[in-house]
Amino acid sequence: MALYPSGLTHRLRWQAFALWKRLLSYRKRDWELGDYPVVFRTQEIDPKPQPKRLQMQPHIAQIVNWWLCGTGETLAEALANLEEVFRNASAARKAETKLLPRPGVNPPIEFASSTRIEAVGELSDDFIHKILEYEWAMISDESSLWDFHSEETNDALIEKIRLVYGVDVSDIESANLCEILERITQSIPKH
Repeated sequence: MALYPSGLTHRLRWQAFALWKRLLSYRKRDWELGDYPVVFRTQEIDPKPQPKRLQMQPHIAQIVNWWLCGTGETLAEALANLEEVFRNASAARKAETKLLPRPGVNPPIEFASSTRIEAVGELSDDFIHKILEYEWAMISDESSLWDFHSEETNDALIEKIRLVYGVDVSDIESANLCEILERITQSIPKH
C-alpha cells in the first residue's frame, strides 16, 4: 500500500505494483484485501457547504484497476472504510455465486439489472419526467431517490409522488425506485 500516484511515471509504477499483486494471486484462490494493490490519495475538499450525506472526505484508499474505494478523515479511516466496502462487495459476489476479480486485473464494468424497471413499462418514463423532472435518466433495479437530488431527506420527492400519483411511499426506507414504481403500478385501477 502506498500513496496514490501522480504523473505517468508513478502510474506506471502502480501498474507494475498491480502486476506484481496479480502474479502473487496465483498462489491461492481466496483473496483478501491485503492481496490487492491498494493506493492512497488525498483530495482537496470543496469549501462550499454541502449536505452531510454528500460531504467529501480528504483521504481515499483505492484498489488499483478496480472501482472499490474507501474514504475517511485520515488514511487509517479510509483503509478501514475500504475494508468494509471490500467485505460487502465480497459477500454480494458470493451471494450471486460470482468470484472476486483477481488482484491486479481490470475487471469489466458490470451494470445493474433493469429487469424490474422494464416490467413497469412506460411508468418509469412518466416518473422520470413528472417526479425527477429530467428529460431522460438511466435507472436500474438498484436506483433510488437518493441518486437524483442533494437534499438531506427524500421528503420533497415523496410528497410529489403522493400529489402526482396519489400513493404514499414514505414507508419505503430504501427509497428504491423499483419498489416505488411497483407500488404505484399496484395502485392503478385495472380495466
